[in-house]
Amino acid sequence: MHEHKEKLNTIAEEITHAISKIDLPKLHAQIIGLESQTQEADFWTDSTAAQQVSKRLAALQKEVAEWQGIQKDTAELVEISPTINMDEDPVSGEEFKKMIDDLEKRWRKLEVKTFLSGKYDQSDALLSIHAGTGGKDAMDFVGILLRMYLRWCEDQGYTCEVLDRSDGEEVGIKSVTVQVAGPFAYGYLKCEKGVHRLVRNSPFNAKNSRETSFALVEVMPDVDVSHQDKIHKDDLRIDTYRSGGAGGQNVNKVSSAVRITHIPTGLVVACQTERSQLQNKDRAMKILTAKLVDLAEKQQVAELNQLKGEPVQMSWGNQIRSYVLQPYKMVKDHRTDHEEGNVDAVLDGKIDGFIEAELKG
Repeated sequence: MHEHKEKLNTIAEEITHAISKIDLPKLHAQIIGLESQTQEADFWTDSTAAQQVSKRLAALQKEVAEWQGIQKDTAELVEISPTINMDEDPVSGEEFKKMIDDLEKRWRKLEVKTFLSGKYDQSDALLSIHAGTGGKDAMDFVGILLRMYLRWCEDQGYTCEVLDRSDGEEVGIKSVTVQVAGPFAYGYLKCEKGVHRLVRNSPFNAKNSRETSFALVEVMPDVDVSHQDKIHKDDLRIDTYRSGGAGGQNVNKVSSAVRITHIPTGLVVACQTERSQLQNKDRAMKILTAKLVDLAEKQQVAELNQLKGEPVQMSWGNQIRSYVLQPYKMVKDHRTDHEEGNVDAVLDGKIDGFIEAELKG
């Protein structure tokens, strides 16, 4: 019992410090300002801007409610703590312990948000996965990672939409880009950037021998469309072509797919999931905008010519995380050394431990 009471006092101190760090009064002021905007007569004149304000307001209200809720519950537990005596009332003592354990779980999850203070951390995200070295196994690995991230997003209450997908000729996926919408989607998912490595007995060769394959995960903030105003049309080369994926006769017979090249940086994006060329162009521009914002963020740390350097190879030695299914089962992040033995759970979307370790590191 004494151990749990000490744990409670520690949690209370940490929460008090965190609340001062996130500046609740400032968040309240932002809520008041956004609420004031929603009450203006012409608020819905620009529906896109109005939706963004409403979304930001809802996220702030939820965040403040979480902090106020845990602050209130902690204060109540601290208040009753001196009255709990395990010897006199074992039942109440066990209930008290469980309440503290539950509080600790809530706090550890909320604590992670204190590490999300980047410019775009609260934004939606664009998640791209590309097959690397490993042939069919690599393309199958992309599908495995896609399922993992979709399951994780589902657990977070995020909504996902595939913006672009290129399937392998026989199996798997060559590359896929997904829009992830929800509070702090980019802040959490940015921890997944990098080369991922899979080791398993391959289902694609006759000997079922152990093979190693790689996939690259890219994560970019899904920024406000107003950023597109900064992209000069003269800097773009736009090509159209026939989509090779499923989707009906129109997809394969009409040049509805769009590829956009940003000439100054060499960035190339494509979209072929929609039947309309205009829709594909809009989605491709969204992805390009996110890539340019991501590049601009990196340029604050290094000049563009330094960034170009040697491209990251999707092969041995560059991985941030390994998923080993044979000869033993283990998932290990090579940046933080965080590892988990339940590979099936990880591939089913239970990746919070890896994200938290990277954020706290």
